[in-house]
Order: sequence, then structure tokens, then C-alpha cells
Amino acid sequence: MKIDDPLDFEGDNDPLLTVRRPAKRKKVIELDDLVEDYFNSGKDELKASAAKSKGRPKGDNSDDEDKQVRKKEIDFCKFVEECEEKAKAMDPGEDVPQWGQQVFGCQKSPSGLNGTGVENCQLLQSFCGDKQLGFDLEIERGEGFLEGMLINGWLLKLVLLYGSVEDSIASWVLTKLLYSSNKKLQDSASEFWDSLLSLNEDDKPLVNFGYFPSYSILMGAILNYGYLHDAPCTKTCTSEIAVADTSDGGPPQNITAWLRVVSACCKIRKMHSIFSPSEAQDVLVIVISLFLDRRLEGLLLILGDCLNSLISYFNMSEWESSCLMVAESISKRVNMDLNCLRLVDCITGTNDRTKFLRSQLALQLLKNSFGLKVANVERILKSVTSINVKEKECNFFVLYVHIVLMDNLLFSSDAFRNKTAIIDAWRNFLRNCSTQIGCTDWRFYASKVRNKASYLLQGAMLKRPAGSGSIPAK
Repeated sequence: MKIDDPLDFEGDNDPLLTVRRPAKRKKVIELDDLVEDYFNSGKDELKASAAKSKGRPKGDNSDDEDKQVRKKEIDFCKFVEECEEKAKAMDPGEDVPQWGQQVFGCQKSPSGLNGTGVENCQLLQSFCGDKQLGFDLEIERGEGFLEGMLINGWLLKLVLLYGSVEDSIASWVLTKLLYSSNKKLQDSASEFWDSLLSLNEDDKPLVNFGYFPSYSILMGAILNYGYLHDAPCTKTCTSEIAVADTSDGGPPQNITAWLRVVSACCKIRKMHSIFSPSEAQDVLVIVISLFLDRRLEGLLLILGDCLNSLISYFNMSEWESSCLMVAESISKRVNMDLNCLRLVDCITGTNDRTKFLRSQLALQLLKNSFGLKVANVERILKSVTSINVKEKECNFFVLYVHIVLMDNLLFSSDAFRNKTAIIDAWRNFLRNCSTQIGCTDWRFYASKVRNKASYLLQGAMLKRPAGSGSIPAK
């Protein structure tokens, strides 16, 4: 073996050495393909223009090129404008307002706020001239003294300690709750009345008292806040006295305290009925309408608690008729737009009463939309399912509202769960909406109707009739 010979492991058959890959065969391109690509790419025009430019002196063709570029820009701008106009005609989204309604208008000055007689209460008299306490309190400063005790919590502790409260003090605290512009005073007054209107384990009050909030007092307060009961108001103004500081045009600050005391009044129905059934219906309509004010979105938890308290206030014999009255009243106050869907969505809950109210509200809204005198579910379903989504004049926004309301009507409660014919007709219509509306249909709300129908169809297929073992295939 010679010194220059390769070693055994350096042979040509070494598997670790890279092996050359066979060269790929080039695709055969015919002459016709080359000519077609040549003309499509525009290279012939570029060469022709270059040849012309060579024959001309420098600077002579600059004006012609600028004119051509300018012309192309003008043509392109016209094309874009035409596309924008067609898009606006197909999607008039700016013309459809979002949900939201003015609930509060011009506030009014409350009357009779100084006649509570709290300066003559026994609690205040006990602090006046009592040398054992170490200070001599004047009568004129008594109300300010009580406000300090209320804010610091001592007034509530004294009431709970003695187990009773004078009517003048209870009335005075309620007035501060409803009309004071001091936020701390509002919160303290709300806690005071929450404790007074609470029951122990034996369904008895924690404190003995004879003064209760009344329907007239609470309705008078909400009207003084500027609540628009019947006629709408185009602008808002504020009161010059201490209703609440709403110089920014927002809702009154006292609306939170008002909702809290209404909730507390509903929780003592076993002990004392503060509202009659008709009065409770009016208050429930007001609370539901407050969900339309965008400025109250931060109070959704308090609004929801007040709504559930009012729904639970009615007896079993009163609820069905009261629910129908409330649904009819609300349906007359709201238009068939996103506002009605907002109200239906805000009535949340899994109990039977909440689901029944949501279903009845959807029924009354659909009845008014189709101009029916009697709320007939079969006729409403026939009117909704008769809409042809393939027609050019189809109003998909109205159809979207009808689909959402119809689904709430059928599935919010169990009233129609066993009516197979109605459920099957509704499923077929949802299937048609999800399949007959194409993905390239750019008409306003067409895509939302298709997506909503597909979503609701999945839920409708899962909601089987009671006692059925399988879903019939369609």
C-alpha cells in the first residue's frame, strides 16, 4: 500500500458522502406559450416606446409621459369612486342607528323637601342641652349633625341598637337618598334603608318602624329626575337645586340609590306590600326601559338586580297577567330596530318567570311589527317564513330582527317545545337562510342573517321536544 493511496473508509462507496441528485428535466414550453406570455407582459409596448425615445432628443417625451400617467390616475380615481358608490348602495350601514334611546329629559325641581320635621325628633332632642355628653348641640345645627352621623354609620348603629326608628328620621333619610347631590350621603342612606327593609330568618324586620317608601314618592322622584314617561324630549336640562349635578347632560346621580331602594322594597313582600300589582307593573316597565340608556351601561348589575327583584315581587296568581301587561306596554314604546333586541337580550335569567317575560315581549313586538290585532304564533311564523331571501328587494335588517325575536319567542320558554310542526317549520326556514344566502352576497345585513341563522339552527337542533329520542332528518 502506497503512502498516497486513500484509506479504506475514504472510498467512493462511503454512504456518508453526498450523492449527486439527478438533474430535473425542464418543462417543454412551446413557441405559442412564449409568444402569449410576451404579449401579456407588455414587453412589446415597452420596447416600442424605448425605440421611439431613442430617436427623439432627450426631454421631448417627458410631457407625453406625464399626460399618460395623469390620464391613468384620473381613470383609476373614477373607477374607485364608482366602486365606492356601488358599495354604499349595497351596504347603507350608516343609515341604521345603533341601539340607544333618550330616557331622561329635563329635570324638575322637587317640592316639599323641607317639611320632614326631623329637627323635632326625640333622637336629636336628646343631644340638645345634655351636659353629660360634653357638648351643647343647637337645634339649628341638628340636621347637619344627623348627616354626619348618617355618613359615619352611627345613625344606623343607634337604630339597630334600640330596635326602632322614628318616622321623621326614616322620612328624612329617604329624602336624602332620593334628592341629595352628596354621593356619600346617597350611599349611606341606601345602606340605611337596605338594613331597615331586611328580614331575619323568621321573616321579621330587624327594626320596628311604621314609615315605608310609597309608590307615589318613588314615582315622583323618577319623574323629577326627568324620566320621559310618554312624550319624548329632544334635549336635556338640569335643575338648579340639589337633585343631582348633571351639568354634563348625563342621567341623575340619584338613579343608583333609586334602584337600590326599589329592590329593597320588593324583598319585604311577605311582611308588607309596598306596591299593588298595577303599580309594580309600572315600575317594572320603567326599569326595563332604563336598559336603553347608553349612559347607564355602568349600572347593568344594579339594573339586573332590580329587574329580578321586581319579577319576583308578583304572586303566582298575578304573574301571568302582569307579564302580559308589561310586555304590551314595552312593545308600544320601542321601535322594531336594535333597541327591541337590546331589551330582549337584557332580560336575562334561567328561571321560568324571566324566560316567560322574554318570550312574551318577543311575541308582542312581532305582533306589532306585522300589524296583528291578536298575538297568533302560527300567523307570525307564517309571515316570517314567507320572506324570500333571493328577492332583490329583501330587507335583511328587518329579517335579522324578526329572526332573533322569533327564536326568543319559541325557545325562551317551554310553551312551544312540544309543537313539532312549528319547530320543524322554523328549522327549515333557518336552514334556507343559511344555505340560500351566498358568501358573496354583499347586501346590507345579508351576511349577518346567514351567520345568525346558522348559529340559531345549531341551537334549534339541540333543543329536542320533550320525550323525543331523536331529531327527524330533513
